[in-house]
Amino acid sequence: MISTTDVIDEGRAVRIRWRDGTEARFHAFWLYDNSPAPAIRDPGNGQRLITIDQVPLALRVTQAEAADNGVTVVFAGDAEPVHFDGAWLHRHIYDHAKPLTQTTLPEHTEPWDGELSHQLGVHRFDEITTDAQAKRAWLTDIRRWGVTRLSGMPVRPGAVAEVARLFGYVRETNYGPVFQVRAEVSPTNLAYTNAGLQAHTDNPYRDPVPTLQLLACLENSVDGGMSVVVDGFKAALVLADEAPDDFRLLRDHAARYEYAGQAGVRLTARRPMIEVGPDGMLGQIRFNSRSVAALTDIPYARMEAYYGAYRHFSEIIDRPQMQVAFRLAPGELFIVDNRRVLHARSTFGGAGNRLLEGCYADVDGLYSTLSALEAETGEQAA
Repeated sequence: MISTTDVIDEGRAVRIRWRDGTEARFHAFWLYDNSPAPAIRDPGNGQRLITIDQVPLALRVTQAEAADNGVTVVFAGDAEPVHFDGAWLHRHIYDHAKPLTQTTLPEHTEPWDGELSHQLGVHRFDEITTDAQAKRAWLTDIRRWGVTRLSGMPVRPGAVAEVARLFGYVRETNYGPVFQVRAEVSPTNLAYTNAGLQAHTDNPYRDPVPTLQLLACLENSVDGGMSVVVDGFKAALVLADEAPDDFRLLRDHAARYEYAGQAGVRLTARRPMIEVGPDGMLGQIRFNSRSVAALTDIPYARMEAYYGAYRHFSEIIDRPQMQVAFRLAPGELFIVDNRRVLHARSTFGGAGNRLLEGCYADVDGLYSTLSALEAETGEQAA
């Protein structure tokens, strides 16, 4: 609920005060660009009908009044007032200082370490496919933690893709729309062996990387083969706290990644191991020692320090207190946000078989589905 409004700076902006004590200013041109008026935004699909050059920077507001849980604004030269929803404006406040030196996390995400073992619940396949609230809780956990587990899945080939289609679409790569992770005689990737794998993000040699990875267990009767996950955002924050210079080295210099393990396939990418936006927000972690190519984008004078930072980051990722480990049983699946959460496995052997089936998907579909579920109830999950 809005308490007061003021036209300020000779009409160049509007100041709004909410009853919860929040106060914020909005430029006139920003309000015009985000106007819900039918002449500005299509009422059916919500897309903007004007181009940026049609937004006059010298625009003025002549009147702003609190009305109907929002603000009614009159722009100079326009006869029709425009109503802005107060809750929408509150969610889109930009009138606050954000120090560029502070590393922050994306909205709705929380960093975690090994203690997440006590909070990371296992969702049920039969519930998320029949109950919208259960489905929303499942997708909310992925957004919050970057990882979830699922049980009670059909134990059959292709079921992992069925899970991806609950929120989006399978992203096909050179590994196929669905791939199997088992020990092979002549593996095209070290994932297809019984060797232990350090926690890593998948496919750093792609640009963009697949943003979600799903792995479902079809069989697991071996000794070992524990699944492990690590929050790369948390590891980056620990690195920034322990050695700010190391953090800056991995942030400010691009690493190179490559894959050429199959005939006719040669994938390369050039990105920092820790990607941070201009406002200090963590964007993505790319960490995969198996796929790092020769590093050539670090100056000679800083290469030794860069390798020290790389080793420091690796050591943090390997710390037991950073890891959550679990054993997958047939019919169980886990999802990781591949921009953030690293996954690993321990060595396995002995009698029996370990067969996982995986696929990739992209997070935009998941976020779209989650937003639609939230809109249905008129509220947002924690």
